[in-house]
Amino acid sequence: MLSKQLYIGGKLITTGSTTQVLNPATLETIGEIAAAGIDEANLALEAAQAAFPTWSKTPVTERVKWMHKLRDAVIENEQHLRECLHLEMAKPWQSTKDDYQMLVDSLNFYADAMLNLEQESLTDKEGTHSHSLRREPLGVAAAFLAWNFPLLNLAYKLGPAMAAGCPIVIKPSVKTPLSAYAVGELCQQIGLPAGVVNIISGPDHKVGDAISASTIPSLLTLIGSTNVGKHVIGTGATSIKRYSMELGGNAPAIVLADANLDNAADVICGVKYANAGQICVTPNRVFIAEQVAEQFIEKVVARAKAVKVGFDRDADIDMGPVMDLASWNRIDELVKDAQAKGATVLVGGGKPEHCQTGYFYSPTVLVGVTPEMRIYQEEIFGPVISIITFDSQQQVLIDANDTDAGLSSFIFTQDLEQAEHFASELRFGEVQVNGIKYAINLPHLGIKQSGVGVDCSVLALDDYLSYKRVSRALNV
Repeated sequence: MLSKQLYIGGKLITTGSTTQVLNPATLETIGEIAAAGIDEANLALEAAQAAFPTWSKTPVTERVKWMHKLRDAVIENEQHLRECLHLEMAKPWQSTKDDYQMLVDSLNFYADAMLNLEQESLTDKEGTHSHSLRREPLGVAAAFLAWNFPLLNLAYKLGPAMAAGCPIVIKPSVKTPLSAYAVGELCQQIGLPAGVVNIISGPDHKVGDAISASTIPSLLTLIGSTNVGKHVIGTGATSIKRYSMELGGNAPAIVLADANLDNAADVICGVKYANAGQICVTPNRVFIAEQVAEQFIEKVVARAKAVKVGFDRDADIDMGPVMDLASWNRIDELVKDAQAKGATVLVGGGKPEHCQTGYFYSPTVLVGVTPEMRIYQEEIFGPVISIITFDSQQQVLIDANDTDAGLSSFIFTQDLEQAEHFASELRFGEVQVNGIKYAINLPHLGIKQSGVGVDCSVLALDDYLSYKRVSRALNV
């Protein structure tokens, strides 16, 4: 069984309280962590605050050296980090690679990005002054991580914080803390300056609220639901803070009549059944043109039936379980609500016959979904494809945009003018055309109730940097 400690102020710390970590496939205890309380939250914040004067003034070249040391340690410990992911989420072994690789990519990318970030000069039209616009570390950052991609979510925050010169307190979910705690072990092993990175986990209502309510953080950054985002903003109102939040989604996928249906089915099923549908950007509502609905549905059902579900490191598994019983029950309630209101389950629903132990939910396809159903309005966060047919392109755009969420959206068509039209009209931070692509250099962002700020790309650095204008009078 894996045993992990808090990482605060450069030291690994054991507390009087522990939290067990369960494997959602086997329901076995596979690890335990030292659990933080309010005292440990304050200790971590104080350690970050104490580190700020030195770390913020450390030359970028030196910060980059530390990032490269940590990257090298991550690479050397790939198997252990992926093992933590595999066990704490029951994530298929092959898919743990993406989580792990994002941490390597983030440390590399932001090290290079910060080295190449140029200071800006401003024009003085009267010629009486010279002006420069400088970027400086904002202050202490605090990051709250969702459980669905434990290392990827950590990578989104750790890279820009370290590069920008902001000490950070990272709070992974108590559901999936092992891999994040393992990163703390690596920070300790390489001798990272005390307080630059601190990793703690504990009950949200205690640890999370203590961090949010503290006046120490200059930035609160979150990956989670919209409701959690609202709570963090409210709790953080003890002082003026900056917020960067990637929140819930209700992504539409629109398949026009001229689309490559095999490609559309591959992309939608691929991202919908990966990670058991527990992906914020995955299609939540699939709109298909009536002319090709029958063909498209046949292709989606065939792909759903072919998904290999289970938990076996040595087997070719496509999909593991959902995170916990609450997740399973919520997904099943959404499916049953849809059925009660007229939707039809073509495949799936409930547990797979061969996976009765654990929180497995069958790859599911629903047709006849309407706006009156909860599954249309709420983020599913599970392996369920909800299909709606349409016969009016104007109306489908209205329906697609009819949501408070504004994270991702998809359009499938071979007509470039149509693709551009839909991209212009869709009110979402991301529009994916005929495919899906995410990478550390591509901005990941939402609008409306799906968040503020940016993850990934050089734009993310703006959340961790403040601007300072320096104007100097000439001829004095």
